[in-house]
Amino acid sequence: MTRYLYIDHPFPLESGAVLPTLTAAYHTYGTLNEAKDNVIWVCHALTANSDAADWWPGLVGPGFTLDPAKYFIVCVNMLGSCYGSTSCRSLDPATGKAYGLDFPLVTTRDNARFFALVADYLGIGRIRLLMGGSMGGQHASEWACLQPERIELLCLLATNARHSAWGIAFNESQRMALRADTTFATDSPEAGRAGLEAARSLAILSYRHYRTYQATQTEPDPAKTEDFRASSYQRYQGYKLWKRFDPLCYYHLSRGMDSHHLGRGRTGEAAALGRILAQTLIISIDTDILFPTEEQSFLSRHIPNSRLEVMQSDYGHDGFLVETPTIGRLLADFLQDQLTIDAATKHAFTDSLSGRTFAIPGTEEV
Repeated sequence: MTRYLYIDHPFPLESGAVLPTLTAAYHTYGTLNEAKDNVIWVCHALTANSDAADWWPGLVGPGFTLDPAKYFIVCVNMLGSCYGSTSCRSLDPATGKAYGLDFPLVTTRDNARFFALVADYLGIGRIRLLMGGSMGGQHASEWACLQPERIELLCLLATNARHSAWGIAFNESQRMALRADTTFATDSPEAGRAGLEAARSLAILSYRHYRTYQATQTEPDPAKTEDFRASSYQRYQGYKLWKRFDPLCYYHLSRGMDSHHLGRGRTGEAAALGRILAQTLIISIDTDILFPTEEQSFLSRHIPNSRLEVMQSDYGHDGFLVETPTIGRLLADFLQDQLTIDAATKHAFTDSLSGRTFAIPGTEEV
């Protein structure tokens, strides 16, 4: 069940714009234990939502690696999304109308700050494991840079330290498709539908891989000369997203992804990654053309206490959503390796965003 947190104070953004209030849509699974040391925070990807058990089946849920019987699992819908948190569909108090195209840029760093603020309001101090894939991994790495003492373990899947020119080009091509739709950002009942469907068709090409299409979309009828299986598949993927996602939100979120740059204001990506204190598992996919392995290798080289696992998959970038048995095994091994925390490493820390002081379990409240 989706829950909502309403934060009635201004939230400044990197751009200099200010959101006067915030709404956070979120899900939790399991129970926060008395020591408050069993929190797993999942950051979702671009068009997912806060119901991690729904979009990550086989990884989150009873009997799986992220088991609510063992952990308190939290997933918060990112700012800008159409699944309940503040977005371009929210009312602008200054006009009384939805923000629409005037919604300010929300960067990946802004979203990391948002998650940290929500954690404060939920009474969560130390996070046992912070994890995310793709754009969710960008948010997780930003948070680990912002509050290194807060994050104990970190798992980054199919993500990077800075969004690449290649990734930005894909996103801009999708925004061009949206803008080419004359109904985009209008009051039409199906505003932006054609643009969003075309944009998703472009995106799927970056999420999948040559072998994915060869294995699943090759036309079985050699006599066919049009309306191929691969063609209908692209149209279907566009229609599926239209049925569940908002074109304007998609437009704004893609801009947020383009903004991702851990090194901004931190003397470069390597220096930023060097701030991360969490023991880190980095999972790469050998066929990922959108976030290639070289990007995860960079993360591994510069995060001080990290290890890189390269996973074989025929699903390209989408392997981080599909290959849950492999991810579950890697994550279970990682959690098992790191289950015991030396009492000497437990300490209190002050959250730089809220000014609140948190006691790490095993220390005195301060």
